[in-house]
Amino acid sequence: MPRQLTIIWHSRTGAARQMAQAAARGARAIVDELQAGGDFILRVLTAEEAAAEDLLAADGLILAAPENLGSLSGAMKECLDRNYYAVLDRLNGRPYAAIVTAGSDGQGALRQIERICTGWRLAQAVPTLIVPMQAQTPEAILAPKTVPAEWLARGETVGGTLAALLL
Repeated sequence: MPRQLTIIWHSRTGAARQMAQAAARGARAIVDELQAGGDFILRVLTAEEAAAEDLLAADGLILAAPENLGSLSGAMKECLDRNYYAVLDRLNGRPYAAIVTAGSDGQGALRQIERICTGWRLAQAVPTLIVPMQAQTPEAILAPKTVPAEWLARGETVGGTLAALLL
């Protein structure tokens, strides 16, 4: 039976989307390197479309979202809230990783994601990656983002690590 990695993301300015895409590239690279294409399914879903069935079908999860006003972005929080009880006690032990794009800190969103994943009894595979976009003015916060290559490479490592764990 193929193993499935599901990446769920939300982004307003593009940074978390780019990080989700980087994680997907990293996962695909490991699958190609191990020649395990027939043993692996990669799904990339927006927070708006992710449903309980998607979470339950996943053998591992990556959550990528921005921190907004010191908290997890509303769409990602709503996704996790919407699906929380439908999957409670049904995801136990599955590996996960989280990626938070932030103006600088990211700690509020990190705490929220980790608290929810702890409640689901997921196993954190790698420490949460906080990508500091250094946006501090209203104009910079609202502007479309381009994630630096060094951070995209870290996102690829997150995806590759989860894929390797599942294979």
